[in-house]
Amino acid sequence: MPQIIEITDFSAPELDVYARLRETQLLNRHEPENGIFIAESPRVIERALDAGCIPLSFLAEKKHVETEAKELIARCGEVPVYVAEFDVLTQITGYKLTRGMLCAMRRPPLRTPAEVCTGARRIAILENVVNPTNVGAIFRSAAALNMDAVLLTPDCSDPLYRRAIRVSMGTVFQIPWAFLDEQMLWPEDGIAFLREQGFKNVAMALRNDTVNIDDPVLQKEEKLAIILGTEGEGLLTETIDGCDYTVKIPMSHGVDSLNVAAASAVAFWELGKHNSTGGE
Repeated sequence: MPQIIEITDFSAPELDVYARLRETQLLNRHEPENGIFIAESPRVIERALDAGCIPLSFLAEKKHVETEAKELIARCGEVPVYVAEFDVLTQITGYKLTRGMLCAMRRPPLRTPAEVCTGARRIAILENVVNPTNVGAIFRSAAALNMDAVLLTPDCSDPLYRRAIRVSMGTVFQIPWAFLDEQMLWPEDGIAFLREQGFKNVAMALRNDTVNIDDPVLQKEEKLAIILGTEGEGLLTETIDGCDYTVKIPMSHGVDSLNVAAASAVAFWELGKHNSTGGE
């Protein structure tokens, strides 16, 4: 049976994960076995549970305990469920909860780049993408549009930030991903690693010496790593120079570029549509 606990003391340490600790403190990327993340909304929480993530507690609007949250709470045994009325929760969290429910969960063990590359034919590489909204949107596109895995350089925003999880609609729990090792210099060592895994590297960049995104040569490649850069600055020159192909998305009406999340959707659709594995 779940432990339903009505919130009366805002200073209770059990609520620190929701109200007072910064996400960088919670996630603890350097000691992932001690890390915690916050999943928001029933759909996202469900996907996290389906992926094997371990719940620690719930924070829910009182009216949802017997409605939208009921089945999820039932899946989690005796995990504490902290409840309050809407106005109280807004005061605690600082803004409206998406569909009235949060869940604090144990961070899953980090995978290695080699693990997520095993068996993959199309993967996305994020280079220094620091905006959690962009990271979440890219993950959602990667999961939907035939990418098998995602790799991130160490300076990228963590996919388990609350906003990234929410924007991804929980797909960060459905597609394998890993951070490139901080000891692996990017781009030199990282691109060499991808080549060792059998990938041809594709730089998405605004250069004139590019291959058309629908070039049959790209579709015929057995394994492609599609590399996307941070908003504004794009990819490092060294990254572009080290890749096997450079691809630019054709633009019209004088528009010079797309947001990196939008560009990722176009690239994944075109370069992944013949990928037979389709991810997990």
